[in-house]
Amino acid sequence: MAAQSSLPEIAQRLKQESLAGSNPYLFTAHKSNFIIPFSYSTGFNEAQLGELVSGQSDALKSYEVEFQLSLKLKLNGGDLLLPDDALYVAFTVASWWQFYSRELSSPFRESNYTPEVFYLAQLKEALPGGDLALMAGLEHQSNGQSQAYSRSWNRLYTGVLYSRERLVAGGRLWYRLPEEEKTSPLDAKGDDNPDILDYYGYGEMLLGWRGDSQEFTLRAHGNPSTGKGGGELAMSFPAFGRFRVVVKYFNGYGNSLIDYNQFQQRVGIGLLLSNLL
Repeated sequence: MAAQSSLPEIAQRLKQESLAGSNPYLFTAHKSNFIIPFSYSTGFNEAQLGELVSGQSDALKSYEVEFQLSLKLKLNGGDLLLPDDALYVAFTVASWWQFYSRELSSPFRESNYTPEVFYLAQLKEALPGGDLALMAGLEHQSNGQSQAYSRSWNRLYTGVLYSRERLVAGGRLWYRLPEEEKTSPLDAKGDDNPDILDYYGYGEMLLGWRGDSQEFTLRAHGNPSTGKGGGELAMSFPAFGRFRVVVKYFNGYGNSLIDYNQFQQRVGIGLLLSNLL
């Protein structure tokens, strides 16, 4: 998509969302929205999933359908602390659907639910040639399962996003809110995944570039002390109408909560329903 003004692309989007915030019933895209009919992975957490499907892990397919829906709603009608700042609530659901596993009646292998509340402030021309956005929020992430299959965590985060013409760069750091230790794996209360920071680390980074028709993003998270983490490279280009094709490649740990400690490579192609950036 060609730039329509001298404002950086991300600044244009934030400005449009700020104007749309005057409508109390309007949701806008938060993270990317997509549906990938064919997504191939080199491996799942079969030890857990084998029990979940009654020992029929052999019937699970390496290829499945992947999709994500992510929306946010602006809460304030006017400025809070700074001009054009905003307080949002958001919800994201990401699902991995074993559509091709007809022997298992095509179950949803995993779904991750992420409600959050966050504050966003724009600092226009805060750095030479570009705009800066600051954010801080509280996020809960869960796979909605019970006992041994449950995965969840809560985190506070703060981050920055810099945009200059076609370039976007940013990152965020988080602090995991502590939970009590489980007395038994089947205990409903307590920490489902005490070592999750070993694989997700304490933050993530983003690099993005938008051309006349293509978009590219690189996202990565990791823990230097354990040497574990994960990264995703994505590219999108026009398909038809308002839709775009998206191609995604993931390598590492943390593609989903059930697989947070499972190394995998994943590649998929599908339709992007909102921009990558």
